[in-house]
Amino acid sequence: MFELNERVALITGGSRGIGGACSEALAARGAAVVINYREREDSANALVAAIVARGGKAEAVRFDVADAPAVQSAIGTIVARYGRLDILVASAGIAIEGLLLQLPEADLQRLFDVNVKGALCCAKAVLTPMIRKKHGRLVFLSSMVGEIGTVGLTAYGASKAALVGAAKSIAREYAARGITANAVAPGYIETDMTATMNEATKSQALRAVPLGRMGRAEEVAAAVAFLASDEAGYITGQVLRVNGGMYG
Repeated sequence: MFELNERVALITGGSRGIGGACSEALAARGAAVVINYREREDSANALVAAIVARGGKAEAVRFDVADAPAVQSAIGTIVARYGRLDILVASAGIAIEGLLLQLPEADLQRLFDVNVKGALCCAKAVLTPMIRKKHGRLVFLSSMVGEIGTVGLTAYGASKAALVGAAKSIAREYAARGITANAVAPGYIETDMTATMNEATKSQALRAVPLGRMGRAEEVAAAVAFLASDEAGYITGQVLRVNGGMYG
């Protein structure tokens, strides 16, 4: 079940963290994965090597998701090489903390350039080859912050909430073309971001999680892999929350 044989998947921000786990999960299910990165070439190449060593198919492609011409060029090259592009996992994102009144304009702009514009540029570029095949899966990595809010993350939360709206609208626009669009909203997950939390903050956060622990990137990736599969063909415009029972 949930196999992705013969599918081609692009995972943005796919070299580490939740994106890296998504790259591994899709490759393990048979997809040829294209791992996008912007800066961490070493991480991307190491992940490609690990996937290939396990018998999977993977390659790394460098481009900035916020650079629309670069996105269009890179995705055009991917489609030309493979003849198709079936799955987009829009995982690339940044988080900048700060109360809204203290947030520099440059940080606000960068947040929305990467988290929102980047995801939409990639979605726009993949839709044409998906329409040709009458099949496609778009999965946007949102966040619980986009639904319940968090002090000091107003701009980040707004950017992640935007991805929910994007998924719901794309789902309606392209359902007749065999394309689904959904969002996955992780809660507290063991990542580089949560690794910086002090023990007191982490303990307080976990008290709000009914399961009493942080989630693993692999658990988020499993949800993404399901939404990318044929078995999820009747699920579109939805938010799948991976949060240990916190809400929703």
